[in-house]
Amino acid sequence: MSSIGLEPASARPVKRAPLLSNHTRERIIGIASPVVLLMLWEISARTGVIDVRFFPAPSAILSRMVSLLRSGSLERDTWLTLQRLFWGTLTGAVPGLVLGIAMGLNRTLRIMTEPLIAAIYPVPKSSIVPLVLLIFGLGESSKIFMVAIGVFFPVVINACTGVLGIDKIFLDVGRNYKAGRWNTFWTIALPGALPVIMTGVRLGIGMGLVLIAIAEMTGARNGLGFMMWNAWQTFSVEDMYVGLFAIALIGFVSTLALNELERLLMPWRFN
Repeated sequence: MSSIGLEPASARPVKRAPLLSNHTRERIIGIASPVVLLMLWEISARTGVIDVRFFPAPSAILSRMVSLLRSGSLERDTWLTLQRLFWGTLTGAVPGLVLGIAMGLNRTLRIMTEPLIAAIYPVPKSSIVPLVLLIFGLGESSKIFMVAIGVFFPVVINACTGVLGIDKIFLDVGRNYKAGRWNTFWTIALPGALPVIMTGVRLGIGMGLVLIAIAEMTGARNGLGFMMWNAWQTFSVEDMYVGLFAIALIGFVSTLALNELERLLMPWRFN
């Protein structure tokens, strides 16, 4: 008996698994894009398309970076900036997370605090540097506070928005099972709002990097911000770019770390 129109199993094309997973391809593209930009910059500098007095070639900046690393000054300044960024992020993110989730769960608290946040958030954070220096002095507290205030607002706003976006049925189920405030916070509100919270943390760290550089320029004698300000005063253009590259690298690595943290905490979003 002949089987018309049917192919034998051996004749069917076999689907091969891709050599690279989607996650790996995304990583490669994310790393390759800045590399391509640096290559275009290098070519433009070597061919005279851009003025190397103001835009030195990446190879010259890298050479200067190696010199500063060997002298230990870049390592010291970067470490101090990282410490201030870490403690400022922690100081701003934890209260912002708690307050934002509480605002999302409690309508009365939200009505009380939303006008204050709406009034304070648009104020340029760089404009309060003199006041912060007046209150906290030139020590570490002023730098940490500047980072904290930059991180606090994106986290509190995103945490509140994330909780308000949770389907009401989950909160109703928690109430029906007599879940207390802590259980509701920990098992419903925090996991449900986590994707939006991570966006707020990412935005907060970016703002914190901007503010720590400003704070170190105006009220410090060390750190990457001070290094760039000192380089500007002496017209050491390559040193300025070294500081900019170091801050950009911190932001890039922070983003990669947060992406990996998201994959660890929320694997269902990346399936």
